[in-house]
Amino acid sequence: MDFFDCIPLAKATSLIDSSLPELTAEPEEVGLMQALGRITAVDIAAGVDLPPFSRSTVDGYAVLSRDTFGAGEGVPVMLTVTDEVFMGQSTEASIVSGQAVIMPTGGMLPAGADAVVMLEHTERSDHETLLVLKPAAPGENVVTKGEDIKAGAMFIAAGTKLTPAEIGALAACGIDKVKVRQRLKVGIISTGDEVVDVSTVPVGGQVRDVNSYTLAAMLTEAGCHVTSYGIIKDNYDELLAAVSKGVNENQLVLASGGSSVGARDHTVQIIEELGRQKVVFHGLAVKPGKPTIFGMVGRVPVFGLPGHPVAAMTICQMLVIPVVKRLQGLKALKAGCKISARLTRNCASAPGRDDFLRVKLIWLEGEYRAEPVLGKSGLISVMTQADGVVQVPEGSSGLYAGDVVTVEVMREA
Repeated sequence: MDFFDCIPLAKATSLIDSSLPELTAEPEEVGLMQALGRITAVDIAAGVDLPPFSRSTVDGYAVLSRDTFGAGEGVPVMLTVTDEVFMGQSTEASIVSGQAVIMPTGGMLPAGADAVVMLEHTERSDHETLLVLKPAAPGENVVTKGEDIKAGAMFIAAGTKLTPAEIGALAACGIDKVKVRQRLKVGIISTGDEVVDVSTVPVGGQVRDVNSYTLAAMLTEAGCHVTSYGIIKDNYDELLAAVSKGVNENQLVLASGGSSVGARDHTVQIIEELGRQKVVFHGLAVKPGKPTIFGMVGRVPVFGLPGHPVAAMTICQMLVIPVVKRLQGLKALKAGCKISARLTRNCASAPGRDDFLRVKLIWLEGEYRAEPVLGKSGLISVMTQADGVVQVPEGSSGLYAGDVVTVEVMREA
Protein backbone atom coordinates (compact mmCIF):
# COMPACT_ATOMS: atom_id res chain seq x y z
CA MET A 1 0.00 0.00 0.00
CA ASP A 2 1.36 3.40 -0.90
CA PHE A 3 2.08 5.79 1.94
CA PHE A 4 -0.87 7.93 2.94
CA ASP A 5 -3.38 6.07 0.86
CA CYS A 6 -5.90 7.37 3.39
CA ILE A 7 -8.86 5.09 3.99
CA PRO A 8 -12.13 5.78 5.82
CA LEU A 9 -12.36 4.86 9.49
CA ALA A 10 -15.04 2.23 8.82
CA LYS A 11 -12.77 0.44 6.34
CA ALA A 12 -9.84 0.61 8.76
CA THR A 13 -11.98 -0.96 11.48
CA SER A 14 -13.05 -3.73 9.11
CA LEU A 15 -9.45 -4.41 8.06
CA ILE A 16 -8.32 -4.57 11.68
CA ASP A 17 -11.16 -6.94 12.60
CA SER A 18 -10.31 -9.30 9.75
CA SER A 19 -6.61 -9.28 10.68
CA LEU A 20 -6.89 -10.03 14.39
CA PRO A 21 -6.69 -13.47 16.00
CA GLU A 22 -9.91 -14.46 17.75
CA LEU A 23 -8.54 -14.30 21.28
CA THR A 24 -5.09 -14.04 22.82
CA ALA A 25 -5.71 -13.54 26.55
CA GLU A 26 -5.59 -16.91 28.34
CA PRO A 27 -7.89 -17.70 31.29
CA GLU A 28 -6.79 -17.63 34.92
CA GLU A 29 -8.56 -17.96 38.26
CA VAL A 30 -8.55 -15.04 40.69
CA GLY A 31 -10.10 -14.33 44.06
CA LEU A 32 -13.20 -12.19 44.22
CA MET A 33 -11.28 -9.33 45.84
CA GLN A 34 -9.01 -9.18 42.76
CA ALA A 35 -11.78 -9.64 40.17
CA LEU A 36 -13.01 -6.05 39.78
CA GLY A 37 -12.62 -4.85 36.19
CA ARG A 38 -11.59 -8.29 34.92
CA ILE A 39 -13.33 -10.04 32.03
CA THR A 40 -14.99 -13.39 32.64
CA ALA A 41 -13.60 -16.34 30.69
CA VAL A 42 -16.60 -18.64 31.18
CA ASP A 43 -20.34 -18.45 31.76
CA ILE A 44 -21.10 -18.42 35.49
CA ALA A 45 -24.15 -20.20 36.91
CA ALA A 46 -25.61 -19.82 40.38
CA GLY A 47 -25.26 -22.79 42.71
CA VAL A 48 -28.04 -21.56 45.00
CA ASP A 49 -31.27 -19.62 44.83
CA LEU A 50 -30.93 -15.91 45.53
CA PRO A 51 -32.41 -15.00 47.89
CA PRO A 52 -32.17 -18.44 49.51
CA PHE A 53 -35.55 -17.94 51.22
CA SER A 54 -38.61 -15.76 50.74
CA ARG A 55 -38.17 -12.59 52.78
CA SER A 56 -39.80 -9.31 53.69
CA THR A 57 -38.60 -6.05 52.17
CA VAL A 58 -40.17 -3.89 54.91
CA ASP A 59 -40.88 -3.80 58.63
CA GLY A 60 -44.47 -4.89 59.15
CA TYR A 61 -46.68 -7.96 59.40
CA ALA A 62 -46.77 -11.13 57.31
CA VAL A 63 -50.34 -11.90 56.25
CA LEU A 64 -52.52 -13.78 53.82
CA SER A 65 -53.24 -11.08 51.25
CA ARG A 66 -56.85 -12.17 50.79
CA ASP A 67 -57.49 -11.42 54.48
CA THR A 68 -56.69 -7.73 53.88
CA PHE A 69 -58.93 -7.10 50.87
CA GLY A 70 -61.31 -4.21 51.57
CA ALA A 71 -59.26 -2.86 54.47
CA GLY A 72 -59.28 0.89 55.05
CA GLU A 73 -58.88 3.42 57.83
CA GLY A 74 -62.64 3.53 58.32
CA VAL A 75 -63.08 -0.23 58.05
CA PRO A 76 -59.87 -1.89 59.31
CA VAL A 77 -59.36 -5.63 59.07
CA MET A 78 -58.69 -7.31 62.41
CA LEU A 79 -56.06 -10.05 62.58
CA THR A 80 -54.50 -11.98 65.46
CA VAL A 81 -50.74 -11.60 66.02
CA THR A 82 -49.42 -15.12 66.66
CA ASP A 83 -45.63 -14.92 66.39
CA GLU A 84 -42.56 -12.81 65.56
CA VAL A 85 -39.70 -13.39 63.09
CA PHE A 86 -36.20 -12.21 64.03
CA MET A 87 -33.55 -11.00 61.61
CA GLY A 88 -30.85 -13.51 60.74
CA GLN A 89 -32.78 -16.47 62.16
CA SER A 90 -34.78 -19.23 60.52
CA THR A 91 -38.36 -19.54 61.65
CA GLU A 92 -40.88 -22.29 62.19
CA ALA A 93 -43.69 -19.73 62.28
CA SER A 94 -46.66 -20.24 59.99
CA ILE A 95 -50.00 -18.54 59.55
CA VAL A 96 -53.51 -19.40 58.51
CA SER A 97 -56.38 -17.12 57.63
CA GLY A 98 -56.99 -14.48 60.29
CA GLN A 99 -53.43 -14.47 61.60
CA ALA A 100 -50.40 -12.17 61.26
CA VAL A 101 -46.71 -12.44 62.21
CA ILE A 102 -44.41 -9.54 63.14
CA MET A 103 -41.70 -9.07 60.45
CA PRO A 104 -38.37 -7.19 60.27
CA THR A 105 -36.92 -6.02 56.95
CA GLY A 106 -35.09 -9.02 55.47
CA GLY A 107 -36.77 -11.51 57.77
CA MET A 108 -37.80 -14.99 56.57
CA LEU A 109 -41.42 -15.13 55.43
CA PRO A 110 -43.52 -17.56 57.52
CA ALA A 111 -45.14 -20.53 55.80
CA GLY A 112 -48.60 -19.67 54.51
CA ALA A 113 -47.97 -15.91 54.17
CA ASP A 114 -47.95 -14.31 50.72
CA ALA A 115 -47.60 -10.60 51.55
CA VAL A 116 -46.36 -8.16 54.17
CA VAL A 117 -48.32 -5.12 55.32
CA MET A 118 -46.09 -2.14 56.07
CA LEU A 119 -45.93 -1.13 59.73
CA GLU A 120 -47.30 2.36 58.99
CA HIS A 121 -50.44 0.84 57.46
CA THR A 122 -51.35 -0.91 60.71
CA GLU A 123 -52.35 -0.22 64.31
CA ARG A 124 -52.30 -2.38 67.44
CA SER A 125 -55.44 -2.23 69.56
CA ASP A 126 -53.90 -4.63 72.11
CA HIS A 127 -51.04 -7.11 72.42
CA GLU A 128 -52.67 -9.72 70.20
CA THR A 129 -54.91 -7.69 67.89
CA LEU A 130 -53.70 -6.04 64.67
CA LEU A 131 -55.75 -3.50 62.72
CA VAL A 132 -54.86 -3.47 58.99
CA LEU A 133 -55.65 -0.07 57.45
CA LYS A 134 -54.67 -0.79 53.82
CA PRO A 135 -54.99 -3.93 51.68
CA ALA A 136 -51.89 -5.83 50.56
CA ALA A 137 -51.73 -7.44 47.13
CA PRO A 138 -50.31 -10.96 46.70
CA GLY A 139 -46.50 -10.73 46.75
CA GLU A 140 -46.49 -7.15 48.04
CA ASN A 141 -43.35 -6.25 50.02
CA VAL A 142 -42.00 -9.77 49.53
CA VAL A 143 -39.04 -11.15 47.57
CA THR A 144 -39.60 -14.84 46.94
CA LYS A 145 -36.95 -17.56 47.04
CA GLY A 146 -34.95 -17.52 43.79
CA GLU A 147 -36.69 -14.38 42.51
CA ASP A 148 -33.36 -12.63 42.05
CA ILE A 149 -31.33 -15.56 40.67
CA LYS A 150 -32.46 -19.18 40.27
CA ALA A 151 -30.11 -22.02 41.21
CA GLY A 152 -28.54 -23.38 38.03
CA ALA A 153 -29.27 -20.25 36.01
CA MET A 154 -26.43 -18.54 34.14
CA PHE A 155 -26.30 -15.03 35.59
CA ILE A 156 -22.95 -13.76 34.28
CA ALA A 157 -21.96 -14.49 30.68
CA ALA A 158 -18.44 -15.09 29.43
CA GLY A 159 -16.96 -11.84 28.16
CA THR A 160 -18.51 -9.69 30.90
CA LYS A 161 -16.43 -6.97 32.54
CA LEU A 162 -16.94 -7.39 36.27
CA THR A 163 -18.30 -4.30 38.01
CA PRO A 164 -19.20 -3.93 41.70
CA ALA A 165 -22.71 -5.16 40.81
CA GLU A 166 -21.42 -8.49 39.44
CA ILE A 167 -18.95 -8.81 42.32
CA GLY A 168 -21.86 -8.45 44.75
CA ALA A 169 -23.91 -11.07 42.91
CA LEU A 170 -20.99 -13.50 42.95
CA ALA A 171 -20.50 -12.97 46.67
CA ALA A 172 -24.21 -13.44 47.34
CA CYS A 173 -24.04 -16.79 45.50
CA GLY A 174 -21.05 -17.91 47.57
CA ILE A 175 -18.59 -17.76 44.66
CA ASP A 176 -15.21 -16.59 45.97
CA LYS A 177 -13.09 -17.39 42.89
CA VAL A 178 -13.79 -16.67 39.24
CA LYS A 179 -12.18 -17.56 35.92
CA VAL A 180 -11.19 -14.41 34.05
CA ARG A 181 -9.03 -13.52 31.08
CA GLN A 182 -5.43 -12.64 31.86
CA ARG A 183 -4.58 -8.98 31.50
CA LEU A 184 -3.50 -8.28 27.93
CA LYS A 185 0.22 -7.55 27.69
CA VAL A 186 0.86 -4.33 25.78
CA GLY A 187 4.20 -2.78 24.87
CA ILE A 188 4.55 0.97 24.34
CA ILE A 189 7.39 2.63 22.43
CA SER A 190 7.83 6.39 22.07
CA THR A 191 9.96 7.50 19.11
CA GLY A 192 11.62 10.67 17.86
CA ASP A 193 14.88 12.61 18.16
CA GLU A 194 12.91 15.50 19.66
CA VAL A 195 11.32 13.46 22.49
CA VAL A 196 12.90 13.61 25.96
CA ASP A 197 11.99 12.10 29.31
CA VAL A 198 9.47 13.98 31.47
CA SER A 199 12.18 14.63 34.06
CA THR A 200 14.27 16.49 31.46
CA VAL A 201 13.90 20.22 30.80
CA PRO A 202 13.34 20.53 27.02
CA VAL A 203 15.67 22.75 25.03
CA GLY A 204 15.46 23.94 21.46
CA GLY A 205 12.84 21.90 19.61
CA GLN A 206 12.61 19.14 22.20
CA VAL A 207 9.32 17.98 23.73
CA ARG A 208 8.62 15.85 26.78
CA ASP A 209 7.38 12.29 26.32
CA VAL A 210 3.64 12.60 26.89
CA ASN A 211 2.45 9.61 24.86
CA SER A 212 4.10 6.92 26.98
CA TYR A 213 2.12 8.11 29.97
CA THR A 214 -1.25 8.90 28.37
CA LEU A 215 -1.33 5.67 26.36
CA ALA A 216 -0.21 3.60 29.35
CA ALA A 217 -2.93 5.20 31.47
CA MET A 218 -5.63 4.50 28.86
CA LEU A 219 -4.54 0.90 28.43
CA THR A 220 -4.19 0.27 32.15
CA GLU A 221 -7.70 1.63 32.60
CA ALA A 222 -8.83 -0.83 29.91
CA GLY A 223 -7.42 -3.71 31.96
CA CYS A 224 -4.02 -4.21 30.32
CA HIS A 225 -0.59 -4.93 31.76
CA VAL A 226 1.58 -2.25 30.16
CA THR A 227 5.34 -2.27 29.60
CA SER A 228 7.14 0.86 28.40
CA TYR A 229 10.20 0.36 26.21
CA GLY A 230 11.27 3.95 26.66
CA ILE A 231 12.17 6.59 24.10
CA ILE A 232 13.79 5.39 20.88
CA LYS A 233 15.58 7.89 18.65
CA ASP A 234 14.97 7.98 14.89
CA ASN A 235 17.40 5.14 14.29
CA TYR A 236 16.25 2.14 12.27
CA ASP A 237 18.28 -0.51 14.08
CA GLU A 238 17.34 0.76 17.55
CA LEU A 239 13.65 0.91 16.68
CA LEU A 240 13.81 -2.52 15.01
CA ALA A 241 15.29 -3.99 18.19
CA ALA A 242 12.65 -2.33 20.38
CA VAL A 243 9.70 -3.43 18.22
CA SER A 244 11.14 -6.95 17.92
CA LYS A 245 11.47 -7.18 21.70
CA GLY A 246 7.98 -5.74 22.11
CA VAL A 247 6.24 -8.27 19.84
CA ASN A 248 8.11 -11.15 21.49
CA GLU A 249 7.02 -10.10 24.98
CA ASN A 250 3.51 -8.74 24.37
CA GLN A 251 0.19 -9.38 22.65
CA LEU A 252 -0.12 -5.83 21.31
CA VAL A 253 2.47 -3.14 20.53
CA LEU A 254 2.07 0.62 20.08
CA ALA A 255 4.78 2.88 18.66
CA SER A 256 3.97 6.59 18.74
CA GLY A 257 5.73 9.09 16.49
CA GLY A 258 7.68 8.20 13.35
CA SER A 259 4.51 7.50 11.38
CA SER A 260 4.56 10.49 9.02
CA VAL A 261 6.00 10.24 5.52
CA GLY A 262 9.64 11.39 5.53
CA ALA A 263 13.27 10.35 5.49
CA ARG A 264 13.18 9.24 9.13
CA ASP A 265 10.04 7.14 8.89
CA HIS A 266 10.95 3.61 9.90
CA THR A 267 7.79 2.20 11.47
CA VAL A 268 6.25 0.84 8.26
CA GLN A 269 9.47 -0.82 7.12
CA ILE A 270 10.02 -2.42 10.52
CA ILE A 271 6.49 -3.84 10.73
CA GLU A 272 6.88 -5.24 7.22
CA GLU A 273 10.33 -6.68 7.93
CA LEU A 274 9.26 -8.39 11.16
CA GLY A 275 5.84 -9.42 9.88
CA ARG A 276 7.11 -10.45 6.44
CA GLN A 277 4.07 -8.88 4.81
CA LYS A 278 2.77 -5.43 3.88
CA VAL A 279 1.23 -3.24 6.55
CA VAL A 280 -2.56 -3.44 6.54
CA PHE A 281 -2.89 0.32 6.13
CA HIS A 282 -0.95 3.56 6.48
CA GLY A 283 -3.16 6.63 6.57
CA LEU A 284 -6.68 7.36 7.79
CA ALA A 285 -9.18 9.88 6.45
CA VAL A 286 -9.68 11.30 9.95
CA LYS A 287 -8.60 14.32 11.93
CA PRO A 288 -6.68 14.08 14.18
CA GLY A 289 -4.85 10.84 13.43
CA LYS A 290 -4.20 10.86 9.67
CA PRO A 291 -0.74 9.15 9.72
CA THR A 292 -1.89 6.07 11.67
CA ILE A 293 -0.28 2.73 10.76
CA PHE A 294 -1.54 -0.79 11.42
CA GLY A 295 0.08 -4.13 10.68
CA MET A 296 0.51 -7.64 12.05
CA VAL A 297 3.72 -9.32 13.18
CA GLY A 298 2.66 -12.93 13.46
CA ARG A 299 -0.34 -12.90 15.84
CA VAL A 300 0.64 -9.56 17.39
CA PRO A 301 -1.11 -6.37 16.19
CA VAL A 302 1.23 -3.38 15.88
CA PHE A 303 -0.01 0.22 15.69
CA GLY A 304 2.04 3.20 14.61
CA LEU A 305 0.34 6.18 16.26
CA PRO A 306 0.84 9.89 15.54
CA GLY A 307 3.29 11.80 17.70
CA HIS A 308 0.84 14.55 18.71
CA PRO A 309 -0.58 13.51 22.11
CA VAL A 310 -4.20 14.36 21.31
CA ALA A 311 -4.06 12.52 17.98
CA ALA A 312 -2.44 9.51 19.65
CA MET A 313 -5.07 9.45 22.40
CA THR A 314 -7.90 9.82 19.90
CA ILE A 315 -6.73 6.90 17.75
CA CYS A 316 -6.09 4.85 20.87
CA GLN A 317 -9.68 5.45 21.95
CA MET A 318 -11.18 4.84 18.50
CA LEU A 319 -9.09 1.89 17.26
CA VAL A 320 -6.76 0.46 19.90
CA ILE A 321 -9.17 0.12 22.83
CA PRO A 322 -11.69 -1.88 20.72
CA VAL A 323 -8.80 -4.21 19.77
CA VAL A 324 -7.94 -4.61 23.46
CA LYS A 325 -11.55 -5.46 24.28
CA ARG A 326 -11.73 -8.06 21.52
CA LEU A 327 -8.41 -9.73 22.40
CA GLN A 328 -9.55 -9.96 26.03
CA GLY A 329 -12.85 -11.52 24.99
CA LEU A 330 -15.09 -8.62 26.02
CA LYS A 331 -18.40 -9.14 24.26
CA ALA A 332 -19.59 -5.54 24.11
CA LEU A 333 -19.20 -2.10 25.59
CA LYS A 334 -21.05 -1.54 28.82
CA ALA A 335 -24.24 0.47 28.68
CA GLY A 336 -23.35 4.09 29.36
CA CYS A 337 -20.12 4.10 27.37
CA LYS A 338 -22.07 5.86 24.62
CA ILE A 339 -24.70 8.45 25.47
CA SER A 340 -26.89 10.92 23.63
CA ALA A 341 -26.32 14.64 24.15
CA ARG A 342 -27.49 17.88 22.58
CA LEU A 343 -24.78 19.93 20.84
CA THR A 344 -24.44 23.50 22.15
CA ARG A 345 -22.95 25.15 19.05
CA ASN A 346 -22.37 24.72 15.31
CA CYS A 347 -19.27 22.74 14.30
CA ALA A 348 -17.93 22.71 10.75
CA SER A 349 -16.31 19.64 9.21
CA ALA A 350 -14.52 18.94 5.93
CA PRO A 351 -16.37 16.38 3.76
CA GLY A 352 -14.37 13.30 2.80
CA ARG A 353 -12.96 12.48 6.22
CA ASP A 354 -14.16 11.49 9.67
CA ASP A 355 -13.65 14.25 12.23
CA PHE A 356 -13.54 13.61 15.96
CA LEU A 357 -15.02 16.45 17.96
CA ARG A 358 -13.95 16.58 21.60
CA VAL A 359 -16.74 17.67 23.94
CA LYS A 360 -17.39 18.48 27.57
CA LEU A 361 -20.60 17.02 29.00
CA ILE A 362 -22.93 19.21 31.03
CA TRP A 363 -26.17 18.04 32.69
CA LEU A 364 -28.78 20.75 32.12
CA GLU A 365 -32.58 20.75 32.25
CA GLY A 366 -32.87 16.98 32.33
CA GLU A 367 -30.46 16.11 29.50
CA TYR A 368 -26.78 16.05 28.63
CA ARG A 369 -25.38 18.95 26.63
CA ALA A 370 -22.23 18.44 24.55
CA GLU A 371 -20.08 21.56 24.59
CA PRO A 372 -17.27 21.42 21.98
CA VAL A 373 -13.77 21.83 23.40
CA LEU A 374 -11.96 23.88 20.79
CA GLY A 375 -8.22 23.82 20.22
CA LYS A 376 -5.53 22.50 17.95
CA SER A 377 -4.97 18.74 17.86
CA GLY A 378 -1.50 19.10 19.34
CA LEU A 379 -2.75 20.64 22.60
CA ILE A 380 -2.85 18.13 25.46
CA SER A 381 -5.10 20.49 27.45
CA VAL A 382 -7.87 19.81 24.93
CA MET A 383 -8.07 16.21 26.12
CA THR A 384 -7.92 17.11 29.81
CA GLN A 385 -11.01 19.27 29.33
CA ALA A 386 -12.92 16.74 27.22
CA ASP A 387 -15.31 14.17 28.67
CA GLY A 388 -15.89 12.40 25.36
CA VAL A 389 -15.68 12.33 21.59
CA VAL A 390 -18.31 12.82 18.88
CA GLN A 391 -17.63 11.26 15.48
CA VAL A 392 -18.61 13.50 12.55
CA PRO A 393 -19.11 11.15 9.54
CA GLU A 394 -16.96 11.64 6.45
CA GLY A 395 -19.95 12.62 4.30
CA SER A 396 -21.04 15.40 6.66
CA SER A 397 -20.21 19.09 6.31
CA GLY A 398 -20.72 19.63 10.01
CA LEU A 399 -23.12 19.56 12.93
CA TYR A 400 -25.53 22.21 14.16
CA ALA A 401 -26.39 23.55 17.59
CA GLY A 402 -29.32 21.57 18.92
CA ASP A 403 -28.39 18.36 17.07
CA VAL A 404 -28.63 15.24 19.23
CA VAL A 405 -25.29 13.46 18.88
CA THR A 406 -23.76 10.23 20.18
CA VAL A 407 -20.88 10.82 22.58
CA GLU A 408 -18.35 8.10 23.32
CA VAL A 409 -17.53 8.78 26.93
CA MET A 410 -13.81 8.79 27.72
CA ARG A 411 -14.13 9.53 31.42
CA GLU A 412 -16.84 10.22 33.98
CA ALA A 413 -18.45 13.57 33.41
